[in-house]
Amino acid sequence: MYIIGITGGTASGKTTFVQQLIEECETDWINIISQDDYYKPLKGLSYQEKDKINFDHPDTIDFDLLEQHLLTLKDGKSIQKPSYSFKTHDRLIETTSILPKPVLILEGILVLSIAKTKTLCDHTIFLDAPEYIRQERRLQRDVNERKRTPESVLFQFETNIHPMHRQFIEPLKHKVHQVIDGTKSFHSPLNDVVKLIKKQVSLP
Repeated sequence: MYIIGITGGTASGKTTFVQQLIEECETDWINIISQDDYYKPLKGLSYQEKDKINFDHPDTIDFDLLEQHLLTLKDGKSIQKPSYSFKTHDRLIETTSILPKPVLILEGILVLSIAKTKTLCDHTIFLDAPEYIRQERRLQRDVNERKRTPESVLFQFETNIHPMHRQFIEPLKHKVHQVIDGTKSFHSPLNDVVKLIKKQVSLP
């Protein structure tokens, strides 16, 4: 199994790039695993307590389980992938059965910040976008889709998102195989990654 790790700051274009990538490939070639589903369970905490947690720090991710699942898939066995709810800030009871496929896309802001998952990736990509653009995109998304107030989103940026990005994510830009501009068309880099995937599944 060939693992492609895709990282970059919040609202840098990761989701759009992955969606376009899947549109260009056969779905039976590729699995997608998102970091978001591997947030640690927070049973027993109130919503107010959960809301104070810095979810942009690597300590909030269950990297042990993620590593175990990646190794299991590489071994040709299926996993039960957890699911996460942003409404409750907690892991759901429901899981999703994932069967191994030739290529796995591992995406998220912190998936390459820990050596145990980064070293399992065969190809690594960083989606790059300026801080002000990422903030504008995230602000629009959280206000429109998650019904948050602009004030709460901007406060989160100043206290959590920007500091964690500078500490854990931005340095990764110089430690990956490929940097993609998240503010421009993905046409050319997308073609490069599709060729890479086709090579792995032995297709012309």
